[in-house]
Amino acid sequence: MQDIIQNISVLFVKTFNEKPTEITLLEQSGSDRKYFRIKTNEKTLIATSNANISENETFFYLTHKFNELSIKVPKIFAISDDKTIYIQSDLGKTNLLETINKFGFSDKVVILLKKAIENLVKIQIEGDKYIDYTKCYVNDEFGKHAIFSDLLYFKYYFADTLKINYNNQNLIKDFEKLSINLSGNSLKYFMYRDFQSRNIMVNENDIFFIDYQGGMKGPVLYDIASFLWQAKAKLPNKTKEYLFNFYIDKLEENIKSPINRINIKNQYKGFVLLRLLQVLGAYGFRGIFERKTHFLDSIPPALQNLKTYLNDKIPDLDMPELDNLLKKITLDAIIDKFSTVKSNKDTQLKIKIKSFSYIKTGYPSDESEHRGGFVFDCRGILNPGRIEEYKNQNGRDSDVIYFLEQNTSMPDFLNNAFGMIDISVSEYIKRGFQSLSISFGCTGGQHRSVYAADKLAKYLFDKYNVCIELTHIEQKINETLNPKS
Repeated sequence: MQDIIQNISVLFVKTFNEKPTEITLLEQSGSDRKYFRIKTNEKTLIATSNANISENETFFYLTHKFNELSIKVPKIFAISDDKTIYIQSDLGKTNLLETINKFGFSDKVVILLKKAIENLVKIQIEGDKYIDYTKCYVNDEFGKHAIFSDLLYFKYYFADTLKINYNNQNLIKDFEKLSINLSGNSLKYFMYRDFQSRNIMVNENDIFFIDYQGGMKGPVLYDIASFLWQAKAKLPNKTKEYLFNFYIDKLEENIKSPINRINIKNQYKGFVLLRLLQVLGAYGFRGIFERKTHFLDSIPPALQNLKTYLNDKIPDLDMPELDNLLKKITLDAIIDKFSTVKSNKDTQLKIKIKSFSYIKTGYPSDESEHRGGFVFDCRGILNPGRIEEYKNQNGRDSDVIYFLEQNTSMPDFLNNAFGMIDISVSEYIKRGFQSLSISFGCTGGQHRSVYAADKLAKYLFDKYNVCIELTHIEQKINETLNPKS
C-alpha cells in the first residue's frame, strides 16, 4: 500500500509541481479499484489505483469523449506510465442516493432525478454517435450472450446459495428465452451499464457521473430500469411511472422519432427483471461470498423490490421455471433469513473482541457470567512479521493490511469466521444475552490477530450496531464502539 501512495505522490508532484499534504485511502465499494483523496492547501483530487489496465483505458477513452460532449464527468489530470494509477477531479462526498435518503422525494430531489434522466439520454444518444465500441473492455455490445451471462451470475451467486429445489434444465431454457427476447430490442445506443444513484455525485445542486467504464452498445431501457428500480432508493411507484414517461419524452426528443409507448413499456418490464436478477447476483457475490456488510444489508430490500415487481407479469413470455424460482426466493422466510437483527435501546449485548499472543500471554480470560465464545488461531495465515519491512509495524498499518488482504488467505479465513460469529450474534441479540467474547491469536499478537480483530469489530458494529469493546493486548490498545442512537 505504501508503494501505491508513494507512486501517487510522485505522479502528483510531477503533474502539479507541489507535494500533497495528505493522501487518504477511501472506503472500497464493489470493485477492486482503490480510491484515494489527495489534499493540498488549496485543493483536493482523487487518485485511482487499478491493476486492470484494459478497464482503465476504457475509462480514459470514455471520459475524454464525454468531456468533449460537455457531459459532467471527472477530468483526468495525470496517468502513470504503466496506466495503473491516474489522478482525476474530486466531485465531492455526496451521491444522489444519500441525497434521496436525506431529503426524501422533495422538489429538490425530483429536480435532480429529472436532471439525471436528461443527462442519461444525452449520454446514450450523443455518446452512441461518437464512441468507438471496440474500445469497450467488457463487451462491445450487450447482446444475447451478455444477458445470459447476467442470468447465470444470479443463478450461481444467489439462487444456488439458498439450496432451493428447481429444475436446472428448464431454468436454463427460460434463461435462453429471456435472453433472446431482450436482445431483440431495437433501441440500442450507448448503455451506461450501472446507471444508479450511487454513481451520480451531487455537488452544489449539480450532478456528475462516475463509474461508466463498463459501458457498451446496448438496449437503453436497461439503464432507466437500473435507475428507477434501485432497491435502496425506494422510489414510489407513481414516481417511477412519472420518471419513466419523462425519460421516454426525452428519448423521443433526442432520436426525433415517436415511440410506441405500449410496446416500449412491455420491453422495459423485461429489462427491469434482468437488472433485479443481476443485482441479486452481485449482492450474493459481494455479500454472501465476500461478507461485505453493505451488500448483505442490500439483499432484503432487493428481494422486496423483486417481490413488488412480480405483481406485474412480462407479457407474451412463458417462463414457468423461472417464475416458480422467483416466487420461492421472495417468500418472507427467505427475506427474513437475510434481514439483520439490529440492536436497540433495550439490547444489553456487549461484544468483547481481543487480539493476543500465544507465546507471550496465551488465551485471554473471560470474566463474564456465562464464559465461552470464540477463539480463532491466525497462525495458519502467512506471517507479515517474517518480512523485514513489516517487523516494526502492526495489523493497523496500511502496508500490513494490504499484504494480508492481497497476499494471504486471510480474507477466506475471516469469511468463514464471520459466518460462524453471525449465527451467535443474531441469536444473542434476540435472546437478550449480555456478553460474547471473541479472540484472535497469533505468534506475537502484532500483525495477523490485530488485523483480524479490527476487521471483525468494524463488521459487527456496522452490521448489528452493537456495543464493541476492542482490546489489542500486546499493543496496549483499548477502544469502545458505542451503538448509534
